[in-house]
Amino acid sequence: MTTDYRNTEKLVKILGVENSEYLLSLIRTIPDFPKEGILFRDIIPLLADAKGLSLLLDALEGALPVDPSEFDCIAGLEARGFTVGPALAARLGKGFIAVRKAGKLPPETVSEEYELEYGTAVLEIERGVIKNNTRVLIIDDLIATGGSAKAAANIIEKCSGTVAGFEFVMELEGLNGTQALGEYPTSSLITLPA
Repeated sequence: MTTDYRNTEKLVKILGVENSEYLLSLIRTIPDFPKEGILFRDIIPLLADAKGLSLLLDALEGALPVDPSEFDCIAGLEARGFTVGPALAARLGKGFIAVRKAGKLPPETVSEEYELEYGTAVLEIERGVIKNNTRVLIIDDLIATGGSAKAAANIIEKCSGTVAGFEFVMELEGLNGTQALGEYPTSSLITLPA
């Protein structure tokens, strides 16, 4: 198994060693992007590979932090949460909610500002897409400091929805992202150095 990855036991348990190694081989690391000192973890090669994408969806389904009966829809964070969120939602018979960057949605929105590991940003969703007590699983490709995931949770709760949990493909160690989310059920397939 590639030495850059940590805590791959969950992935190996779901997919087996050979399939896990195949999936991990498709995740690319790009140094100094979007700014110097940041290691960008790129899943686009994984998504472009039919076998890799299928394995990823199998792994995400197998590692759900809560049973599918405990959520009504999946919310994916822009941009890469859009790549796996709708596919997983369709596979599970759930709806999908897009959590967008500010200024991308024409209708009235609900928004939340948050801090990135390298600045600040705003996320928003369309007002009315979350009904009272809708149970939402939040998904993204990566959790670093937890700022965007926590902002998504705050938006969902502002809309009278309930956060059922969080699921991530990758978690960066040492940044305490999952701890920033509090007591919500959380699952990450793999851990990588920040």
